[in-house]
Amino acid sequence: MYSRIIVAVDSSHASNRALDEGVKIAKASNATLRIIHVLDDLSISLAANPYAGYYTGELIETMRRGGEKLLDQARAQATAAGVPVETILVDDLGLPVEERIIEAAREWCADLIVMGTHGRRGVKRAMLGSSAEGVLRTSPVPVLLVRA
Repeated sequence: MYSRIIVAVDSSHASNRALDEGVKIAKASNATLRIIHVLDDLSISLAANPYAGYYTGELIETMRRGGEKLLDQARAQATAAGVPVETILVDDLGLPVEERIIEAAREWCADLIVMGTHGRRGVKRAMLGSSAEGVLRTSPVPVLLVRA
């Protein structure tokens, strides 16, 4: 059914559940999994504290290391399930997370995107946005959203 599945991870409970589902589907379909983690401008600007003595470059490097660790753990989970897996850390800032995920899906010719959704509503969604909603609206392939 599917041969190339992208799973977007961000260390949230919702993304952990999405990874579980992506691994299950990949195993059942004999598909290859590509796990992607995107560093985004919003996370960096929210985490940056001008009084903490952190320079943006140091913060980005810390986030990169965290992303690599997250991807290593996700790779280990997929490998343990016997699923062929690749990982990608997207750290060239500038585009929103959803655009990076869609770009990765197009470039790799994915036939399914799996990602978690936090199910935010109202003001929280308006303030924080929704990468999952953005992917769902613009994806050229089916999208499976997994709730937390």
